[in-house]
Amino acid sequence: MANQNWNPYDYGKSADFVPILGRPVIELLAPRPGEKILDLACGNGTLTKELMDAGVDVIGVDASPEMVEAAKANGVHAILLRAEHMTFHEEFDAVMSNAALHWMSDQYAVVRSVWNALKPGGRFAAECGGEGCVRIIREGMKIALIKRNIDYKARNPWKYPELGPFQKILENQGFKVSYIARIDRPTPLPNGLKGWLEVFSNSHTQGFTEIEKEKFYAEVEDYCRPFLYDEKTSTWIADYVRLRFLAQKDA
Repeated sequence: MANQNWNPYDYGKSADFVPILGRPVIELLAPRPGEKILDLACGNGTLTKELMDAGVDVIGVDASPEMVEAAKANGVHAILLRAEHMTFHEEFDAVMSNAALHWMSDQYAVVRSVWNALKPGGRFAAECGGEGCVRIIREGMKIALIKRNIDYKARNPWKYPELGPFQKILENQGFKVSYIARIDRPTPLPNGLKGWLEVFSNSHTQGFTEIEKEKFYAEVEDYCRPFLYDEKTSTWIADYVRLRFLAQKDA
């Protein structure tokens, strides 16, 4: 999988809907004041801060130095750390993750790290992109890259888990899955498809000049327009699919 670079400013401008629409994860987690919680791949710390404000002792970890600094600027205790390489041992009452697991290639290692980080009886609540997420957008990017003789697979940063196989990953680690669902969630894009691409497709456009990027964005828009653009409201709507779950470590 390709690596994604993050720009917190662009993220806040064009992708602030991500933490807003991630609040059902907090509801699923049902955090209690005084609990110690790990926010896995905390990004700029928006949801982490909500947990702090609810009286939770929370630590955020993220693999992006830029996002860690943004989270710290938001008042969050954030650590630069890859989810697959965590070494916490039974330190947390719960682990929460929003819109992040599909960026992690070794999901077995992530689940194992979360298991090790949780106290007995601890909870793992998360939402990520599920199988079929942004399928049309990905098709548009794939076609645009093929035209340029670029290997799409080599630049694809995502691994969208399927419900059944991912539930097996959790259960094989020892988790008891109390809730899991695949959710179709068409999502309006506040800054349009181009704004979304500017944030999320930089691994696809690695090495492109600004002019080449603009042409790439335009080609992806042309492909996606018949499927994802609402002419009546002049709104781009991304074909998001989410995988949401709650699992518990045995007490």
